[in-house]
Formats: sequence, structure tokens, C-alpha cells
Amino acid sequence: MKNSRIFLVGSALAIIILIVMLVIGLGESTGPVLVLFFLFLSLAARGHNTFKGFSFAILIFGAVSLSMFYPEPFVQIGSFQMKKLIVPLLQIIMFGMGTAMSFNDFVGVIKMPKGVLVGLVCQFTIMPILGFSIASLFGFSAEIAAGVVLIGSSPSGLASNVMAYLAKANVALSVTLTAVATLLAPLMTPTLMEFFAGEFVPIDFWGMMWSIIKMVILPIIGGLLFNHFFHGKTPWLDKAMPILSMAGITLIIMVITAAGRDSLLSIGLFLIVAAILHNAAGYFLGYWGCRLFKMDERDCRTIALEVGMQNGGLASGIALEMGKVATVGLAPAVFGPWMNISGSSLALYWRDKDPEKKEEVIENLK
Repeated sequence: MKNSRIFLVGSALAIIILIVMLVIGLGESTGPVLVLFFLFLSLAARGHNTFKGFSFAILIFGAVSLSMFYPEPFVQIGSFQMKKLIVPLLQIIMFGMGTAMSFNDFVGVIKMPKGVLVGLVCQFTIMPILGFSIASLFGFSAEIAAGVVLIGSSPSGLASNVMAYLAKANVALSVTLTAVATLLAPLMTPTLMEFFAGEFVPIDFWGMMWSIIKMVILPIIGGLLFNHFFHGKTPWLDKAMPILSMAGITLIIMVITAAGRDSLLSIGLFLIVAAILHNAAGYFLGYWGCRLFKMDERDCRTIALEVGMQNGGLASGIALEMGKVATVGLAPAVFGPWMNISGSSLALYWRDKDPEKKEEVIENLK
């Protein structure tokens, strides 16, 4: 706790220095100070039980700031194009996702058919429709708009499982929904992209399907098999994979941010507003959509998080495979950090709200 206070003071000093530099006209030199602010704030949050869940998301903002001010090393080092790292990193992350799962996770489809069906229908209808509507409303250029639709057409990721645990939701249902939605992604994501984004950019249905199989399905199957045969035999891997995954996600976002820096400088604020609207509407409609089907409070929380939080890494990988990482990939790069912050906030809010008492209140209102 003492170190947390020190880092909090450091972040406060950094923001004061930043403001002073902006006032005296040194805005272009504020990069290091801004990065230090986010770094100190992240370390401060990590040392506090209530705000620990925000630590990684804050660190991502620091990484984005670094790549915005100093994009060159994240675009190219020597003759090596950094964007070539995106797919291998995503495959490592998906392998790690597989090692954190088991074949029993898919049994949930039989045990909780209603929750899985409602969750999948909400996820693959609400979010792509919202993505298309918001992209059209904001009048984004074709490839930026396609990126907004892409993030809405992607399945949920492992982050939603963590948030479900924090929110006292149905973790088993969350894990099952993530697993099934991910397996359906090779079919659903290209189909939704072709239907909603086809007017923005040409969509290669079969090419996109193979990209998702290569980037997601095969590594996850490899992780599942590894977990099945070597579960408990490699504790070092269990500790290393979350760190590798977080590092991989961070680097992917930095590479995409650097590649699309010029576009972000011109439309970044609008993309942030779009991300907030898309995400908040996903939580709201996911939750109350479940209420319409008379599902209990824990399941409603679960599906709200599954609907509102997409796999930004997968969307980034697809954008790269499309050859449009600097444009189509921008929405996943912006939406991803925001989803972590909003998901953590909602989960922490729900954690203090007993789901059984909430259920009783709702029943009494009927």
C-alpha cells in the first residue's frame, strides 16, 4: 500500500508537469511524461485491491501513448516490418487461451442450453448491428467503418471470463459462451462481415474463414490438447502464459497504433466516442435482452459481459490478413483498451451488488 501511494504521487506530479508543458507550448515533447503518468498510475492501481483490475488497461494507454509519440520502432526495425509479428503473437495468445480451457467447458452447452443459445444469439446480432449503425452514424471512411463492424462481429475473449468472476456472475456459462463463440467465429464473423461490411470494403469470405481457423481455432485446439495431456505437469507454463498474453496484446495494439497514427490523429476522438457507445449499448442490451427471457441475475450479468466485450486481438489479426491493419485495424486497437476499462468498472460495480438480493428486488417489481 505504501508503494501504491508513492506511485500515485508520481502520477500526480507527472500530470502537473504535463499540464505545465502544454501551457508553455511544449506539447510535442510531452510523450515521456505522459507515458510515465500512465506507468505510475498503473503501478498505483496494481497495489490497491479495489482498482487492481484497471492496472493492465491503464498500462495499455501508456503503451499507446508511446507508439503515438515514437511510432518508427513499432512500424519497422531495419528491414523487418513489425506488423508481421501480429499473427504469430495472436496464435500464442490463442494457444494460451486453449491451455486455460478444457474439453469439459463445452459440456456446458448441454448443461445450460438456454443460456448458451440466448448468449450466442445476443452476441452475434446485437454487436454487429450496433457496429454497422454507429459506423454509419459517424460517417467514418469505408475502411474505418469496416473495422467498427469487424470488432462487433468478433466473438468474446478470455477477458470476459475474468470480468464474470469479478462480477459474481456465472463463470461456467461465461467460459462456455467464449469457447463456443470462438469455435463459431470462422463461420459467423465472415458471414456478418460480408452482410454488414460488404458495402464498405470487399470481403473475401473463404479467405477470412481460413485466417480465423489459422489464427484462432488451430492454436486453441493445440492448447486444449496440451492441457488435456500435460495438465499440472508444467506449472511454469501456467504462470508464463498470462504474462505472455498480456505482453502480446500490448505489442499488437502498439504496432497497429503506430501504423495508423495519422488516421488516429484525425479521427481518434470520434473512434473513442464510438467505442464507448458500442460497448455501453452492448452491456445494456445484453443484460436486458436476457431479462426478457426471464433469466436469473447471474446469467444476465454473464451474457451482458460476453456481448459487450469482443476479442480485439482476433479482429486485429483479421485486419492484418486483409492487408488493412492501418485502417480496418484501428477500431480494434481503440475499442480493446476501452472494453477492459469498462468491463472492469462494471464487474467491480456488480461485485458489491449481491445477485440474489438484486433478483429479489426485480421479482418484487413485477
